[in-house]
Amino acid sequence: MKVLFFGDVFGKPGRTVVQRFLPQLMEEFSPDFCIANGENIAQGRGVTEKTASVLFQAGIDALTSGNHLWDKLPSLEYLRKDVRILKPINYPEKALGARYIVLTAPSGATLAVVTIIGQAFMPPADSPITALDAILPEINAQTQNLLVDFHAEATAEKRAIGKFFDGRISAIVGTHTHIQTADEEVLPGGTAYITDVGMTGPHDSIIGVKTSIIFEKMTTGMPMRYEVAEGGLQINAVVIEIDENNGTAYAIKRIKRDVTWESD
Repeated sequence: MKVLFFGDVFGKPGRTVVQRFLPQLMEEFSPDFCIANGENIAQGRGVTEKTASVLFQAGIDALTSGNHLWDKLPSLEYLRKDVRILKPINYPEKALGARYIVLTAPSGATLAVVTIIGQAFMPPADSPITALDAILPEINAQTQNLLVDFHAEATAEKRAIGKFFDGRISAIVGTHTHIQTADEEVLPGGTAYITDVGMTGPHDSIIGVKTSIIFEKMTTGMPMRYEVAEGGLQINAVVIEIDENNGTAYAIKRIKRDVTWESD
């Protein structure tokens, strides 16, 4: 079983990259499931029905998230009803979003997807270890194949969670920093790991935002309205191969590609 996972899809540029290049990647890698972190798809912060629909129509099966999931207040009701959009499970139970999803491929293979969020340098949240430990029996009763998006700031925290759950989950992929790391590996227990998948979107930026705005904020200390950058488009993703019979990963491949296209 193969899983294609896109790092943080940022704004309209990121959505357009997925729209245009997902068919090509599907032809190249033949994934059974396509997942993306979607907490930045709506103008760089949050999720809306319109922006999520673009990705689902393109072929994305589920969207993981993070601390910006709820930034678009008019879309909160949408988050209540679409089970394909996952909230971090270590946020309060009443926070909007699905706890997890179990996907089924045409082949019959199943995959559960979960989001957890870090505690270091992040908004308050319960322990990701406790939350994931608590939900594992419920998920394992349905499938042995589990991909976890760990949305966190600190590399050490991501590494620690990866090692803690090695052999108990199929894959743990880091998101949030928008900077792809080069440490993809299958851990000794059979869990695929990468500290951060990176950002799918405009890399001629400061993690997706126009550089001039960030420079102004840094040199003046004044609040600024962030705007999504447009240049330097990249795909940042991973392809993970899992033995669907026992949930053990045996390969993870990092993807980092510059992309361009002619204007329509």
